[in-house]
Amino acid sequence: MRFQLSPEQRQFAATLHELLGGADTAAAARAWAAGEHERGLKLWRALADVGVFALLVDQEHGGIGAGPADLVVACEALGYHAVPGPLVESAAVAPALLTGERLSALAEGDLVATVVAPPEVPLALDADVAGVVLDLTGAELTGAGTGPVRSIDPPRRLFRVPAEAGRANGAAFDRGVLAVAAQLVGAGQWLLDASVAYAKQRKQYGRLIGEYQAIKHLLADVVTRLELARPLLYGAAVAGDTFARDVSAAKVMAGDAALLAARTALQVHGAIGYTAEHDLGLRLTKVRALAGAWGTGSFHRARVLR
Repeated sequence: MRFQLSPEQRQFAATLHELLGGADTAAAARAWAAGEHERGLKLWRALADVGVFALLVDQEHGGIGAGPADLVVACEALGYHAVPGPLVESAAVAPALLTGERLSALAEGDLVATVVAPPEVPLALDADVAGVVLDLTGAELTGAGTGPVRSIDPPRRLFRVPAEAGRANGAAFDRGVLAVAAQLVGAGQWLLDASVAYAKQRKQYGRLIGEYQAIKHLLADVVTRLELARPLLYGAAVAGDTFARDVSAAKVMAGDAALLAARTALQVHGAIGYTAEHDLGLRLTKVRALAGAWGTGSFHRARVLR
């Protein structure tokens, strides 16, 4: 059996890359980290116009009624371009928790949602921007949040919101895990592409660094890890009865691949990769944060084992 994206899914991915490639998402992310949301919300509305937040919303409420594989296509592109905001919470998790007019508003991009799911998701991402903060029971949390809490990834503005531990909606949690895994694969692919491009132009001792065998081996290892992670990611999206196990396996592999891509990108870029002005830094911190978001690697390895 051959599994590959449909022509419609490939076109959707191309549309997202075209939109985000010309949107200066790096500037939007830096502004978002500073608490300035105008650019990010403008980008949010553009994503809503192409259907990102309507993917998992049923057609009765103005959505598309698509499946997890379509969500993966979208989140991989969002991770590639380091788009800020509670994307996973709004596009992947909230559709399983909201009903009625709020579900329609979510699909149209008029409602920004964020979610807490202790203990794996103890803090609410961008609660200051969200129109609704939910837990996995679907209950709206109205207690005053505190923050932002300092994050290793500055655009991830985290807030403490009173919530009780529990997973009343396991499917919603697993969709969050799947979406984060897709973002990790997308970010890892950007890091690989940037490293390859840099290796083709940076010279050292009179030679392009990409000509050195050591650099080739480093980049080849990243390619291998990403190519092993991506089938697990899409396999999890169509897993059916083994969805929980398979999304955890995908999260582990995606996290490992993205972290390797990040380490390799730093080695290839050298000192310039540590500067705040270089877009590489946005992905380095994003990958580090997402690797532990919606469950750490240890949590998901134990889940697969069980």
